[in-house]
Amino acid sequence: MRIYFTAICGLTLLLGIVSVARATTKGLNQIVTPDIQPAGLLSVSAQVQDSRIGNSQQLQFELGLTRWAELSLFQGFRPREEVFGAELGLVQQGPHLLAAGAVNWSSRGGGTQPILEYGYYAANDHFMAGAIYAGRRTEGILGYSHQLTDKLLLAVDYQSGPGNAVSLGFTYDITPDLQLNPAVYFANTHPHHAMAYVVLTWNLALWR
Repeated sequence: MRIYFTAICGLTLLLGIVSVARATTKGLNQIVTPDIQPAGLLSVSAQVQDSRIGNSQQLQFELGLTRWAELSLFQGFRPREEVFGAELGLVQQGPHLLAAGAVNWSSRGGGTQPILEYGYYAANDHFMAGAIYAGRRTEGILGYSHQLTDKLLLAVDYQSGPGNAVSLGFTYDITPDLQLNPAVYFANTHPHHAMAYVVLTWNLALWR
């Protein structure tokens, strides 16, 4: 755990010395998306959410290694937890995307969750569908986003199974490099609680 914490501190210190990337809105509220983080681009996020969704306070680091591979690290604080993930872009050309990966490998136990996802990315509308193996069962994932303006992305996504939810939210580019993504989750199972989520993301280029 000390190694993981040291790595996080090192990444944070890099914020003062790397060049700032020109990024657009990307991603959805809760599900993994099939597009791969651009190589050399580091996204650093601070997230606060209802504890019924997951770790209530956490930092996120997502780094594109190549044009077809990315890694992610989530550092939770309530409770203390490290969560790792990786994704490979099997198809990343044209409007058709296909990606496979493993997510939610937690330092608090529990197995890695394999995921396979297809996406159709038109100019302003992105459609996603796939499956994730979690808790000894296969769950479906669906997502849709619409680029309403250059700065505003609307998104809805869904993961089947108990303990999961459908979510509605948006991502707003405060600047080309700083994004705000609030959302509301509605639990799949009764009672259908409404749960709040918000994440602030800064995108930086470590290399080009």
